[in-house]
Amino acid sequence: ILMVDEKGKNMKCLTFFLMLPETVKNRSKKSSKKGNSSSSSSSKLPPVCYEIITLKTKKKKKMAADIFPRKKPTNSNTTAVQQYHQQNLNNNNTIPAPNWQGLYPTIRERNAVMFNNDLMADVHFVVGPPGGTQRLPGHKYVLAVGSSVFHAMFYGELAEDKDEIRIPDVEPAAFLAMLKYIYCDEIDLAADTVLATLYAAKKYIVPHLARACVNFLETSLSAKNACVLLSQSCLFEEPDLTQRCWEVIDAQAELALKSEGFCDIDFQTLESILRRETLNAKEIVVFEAALNWAEVECQRQELTATIENKRKVLGKALYLIRIPTMALDDFANGAAQSGILTLNETNDIFLWYTAAKKPELQFVSKPRKGLVPQRCHRFQSCAYRSNQWRYRGRCDSIQFAVDKRVFIAGFGLYGSSCGSAEYSAKIELKRQGVILGQNLSKYFSDGSSNTFPVWFEYPVQIEPDTFYTASVILDGNELSYFGQEGMTEVQCGKVTVQFQCSSDSTNGTGVQGGQIPELIFYA
Repeated sequence: ILMVDEKGKNMKCLTFFLMLPETVKNRSKKSSKKGNSSSSSSSKLPPVCYEIITLKTKKKKKMAADIFPRKKPTNSNTTAVQQYHQQNLNNNNTIPAPNWQGLYPTIRERNAVMFNNDLMADVHFVVGPPGGTQRLPGHKYVLAVGSSVFHAMFYGELAEDKDEIRIPDVEPAAFLAMLKYIYCDEIDLAADTVLATLYAAKKYIVPHLARACVNFLETSLSAKNACVLLSQSCLFEEPDLTQRCWEVIDAQAELALKSEGFCDIDFQTLESILRRETLNAKEIVVFEAALNWAEVECQRQELTATIENKRKVLGKALYLIRIPTMALDDFANGAAQSGILTLNETNDIFLWYTAAKKPELQFVSKPRKGLVPQRCHRFQSCAYRSNQWRYRGRCDSIQFAVDKRVFIAGFGLYGSSCGSAEYSAKIELKRQGVILGQNLSKYFSDGSSNTFPVWFEYPVQIEPDTFYTASVILDGNELSYFGQEGMTEVQCGKVTVQFQCSSDSTNGTGVQGGQIPELIFYA
């Protein structure tokens, strides 16, 4: 046996001669017949050589994982290891190699080989609803170490000795993701299965996997899925995720209400959204979203999507829509002609708009508070000169980053320094060259050094610790105010904003001076 050190250098060469018991016994009989010649005959036997080597080191003891870091196996082992990993992805494959343990230097890797493997499996799970089940192998000891529920199931006082356990309420892909975490200490999440995985982690009390699922959902949270995740977060009792969902829904309410996911929420979640005081949306958008939800709900209940059935599935939630707070044009051209309101309700709401003595209504008549935008001003002073600031189709741009998620609603811009003037502004927000939001609008400046807001159509979600590029191209009076004494870091409430120069800026705007003095955002 050739012993080598960690650097691959030879240390000792040992030779072992192994003798089977029967051979020793036979030779002992032969030697006993010779009597006095036993000593001479025994000297002819092959010597049994052994040596115990103790390797001394002054370093601290290391675990196997430290001594053998996870590397790709080389030479002949590579194919075998890759083959076994592929078998784990498939179902119920037994490892054929007699010495597969030797391919993996750490207990963690050897334990991972057992994932989704029939080898030594002492329990099987039939996972999934009828018609979509999958039979998965398991090992009671490993499962019990990873989950208190499995421990109670297999080793508790009420444990049942079953070879097969049916789990109809968990999706096979989610159950496999949980098993992979328990066996391999690896978290493998996907957008289409993360909710089902969270359910499995909650059911079997695997808290670290559940936390990873929540973090995944928070990272991928957007206006498109916020309503669905709000419904699920309440079901799973995840208050942090619930709060994140409300932040997105409040700030990007119109996008959230127009998303397909809004129609998939349950009735309780619908009511909570319609009650929301800080919903930042026009009431006509809220009304149309509720009707869209009602139409889909009729399909879920196998009802014809008639006006009567839509009103039936909405129930008392209809009166949570603040119809009297709509603009009169929105009501007259939208809600009043939708057919969802009774004739008396329509007449009373019209009287509410026009009559001095207003009738009593079942609808909430108090406008929503919405959100109050915050402004981050990056200059300490402003000025104007006869030869600055000029606009000839050139771009003013600045880069910024925040330490908390915010929603950029627009920019504050300087106006004319030569009296009242109107500007046409094309504003744009990019991340790594990708346009996240843009809008073309006009604003009127009164000749003062104040800033004037220009809004995006919808607020744009900004993730923390990433630089974004804010740009504007102005067309109007060539001479305007501009900022001076710019700051590289600004504390705005609980949000810290950092600024740096942008290569897109071709009109002179930078950190120290120029245009785009304000970021307008919700936080």
